[in-house]
Amino acid sequence: MKIGLLSDTHSFLDDAVFHHFDACDEVWHAGDFGNGEVAEKLAAFKPLRGVYGNIDGQDIRATYPEHLRFTCEEMDVWMTHIGGYPGRYAATIKSEIQRNPPKLFISGHSHILKVQYDPKLQLLHLNPGAAGKQGWHKVRTLMRFDIIGDRAENMEVIELNGR
Repeated sequence: MKIGLLSDTHSFLDDAVFHHFDACDEVWHAGDFGNGEVAEKLAAFKPLRGVYGNIDGQDIRATYPEHLRFTCEEMDVWMTHIGGYPGRYAATIKSEIQRNPPKLFISGHSHILKVQYDPKLQLLHLNPGAAGKQGWHKVRTLMRFDIIGDRAENMEVIELNGR
């Protein structure tokens, strides 16, 4: 399964996303869509899994949950917008992630691209950075990877032009 991962679009969806995610089987959005139009365009393009972020309104919150836990291939995945990262998980999820860690943990919010393995919980943490133009990040980023069985492989970071 080839996955296209993005976050923090903040109502801006670069046309390049469709090119970079063309070969993907699914698109995952880790919150802060910004508006329903972004979600609608992504969902019309590929099967979409997503969570709402702190800036998202009721239109997004009515469709996408705060936390999404699912299995892709044989991979246990947990996606949430404000999740923190290894060693500093958000207080709202800390006890649950320690009690029942997924194999792949995805969050957004920070606008900081991060790929980090948590040896204590034996999970891979991904934050795709920010694909939108709002925020303090200097480079807009996406991620693309494969899930084969219970492993994430062929991880790619994609930098988008312009800010």
